[in-house]
Amino acid sequence: MAKMLASVMSLDEAWLAVETGVDIIDLKRPDRGALGALDIATVKEIVAAIGPRRPISATIGDLPMEPGIISNAVAAMAATGVDYVKMGIFAGGEPLPAIEQLSVLTKQGVHLVAVLFADQQPDWALLPALRTAHFKGAMLDTAGKGKGSLTGVLPDAEIKKFVALTKGLGLLCGLAGSLRRQDVAGLLPMQPDFLGFRGALCEASIRTGRLDRDAITQLRQAIIDFDHS
Repeated sequence: MAKMLASVMSLDEAWLAVETGVDIIDLKRPDRGALGALDIATVKEIVAAIGPRRPISATIGDLPMEPGIISNAVAAMAATGVDYVKMGIFAGGEPLPAIEQLSVLTKQGVHLVAVLFADQQPDWALLPALRTAHFKGAMLDTAGKGKGSLTGVLPDAEIKKFVALTKGLGLLCGLAGSLRRQDVAGLLPMQPDFLGFRGALCEASIRTGRLDRDAITQLRQAIIDFDHS
């Protein structure tokens, strides 16, 4: 069964995600961008409190594709003790030098997940480079959250292609991008390793709002029900 990833921005939200059965706790600040980063101190606080209970990932922010900037941010976030560090491959710049430089950190045991953006002409040719640089996984997300969900931005055939290529390389595969409960039935047959959510779990479905217990429970149940159908 695909796991459920929930993005949280505080310790209280992290505990709520744990209590409602979320599989992966993802730390980020939605009000700071697609992959807005939480303050290092807050990340350390959450890791210390819930680290043994769930895998934790954390984003490094919406940063330019400059090797030094990316590498420093990844190293700082990895030092907090999170299980996975997520870095975005944003439009502009040259991603390959940044990916190649990060292999220094992956060889030291840092577990990296690259995030490609469906609304920024993602290049599937980068996926083998991630494998070569010893990344742990790749996600497909959206950068512009006002454009609708992943399934409205990219054709199903392209999403399936991403999943097949990613898993074929032995990488963990995640799908996110303003996903809603009604997206679950269409995406789970593609067999991603996890689906990521934020807005659909919040009050009034506003991604910068507070997490809602009932919304998390209902989405979690939708994933379980599909798996058992």
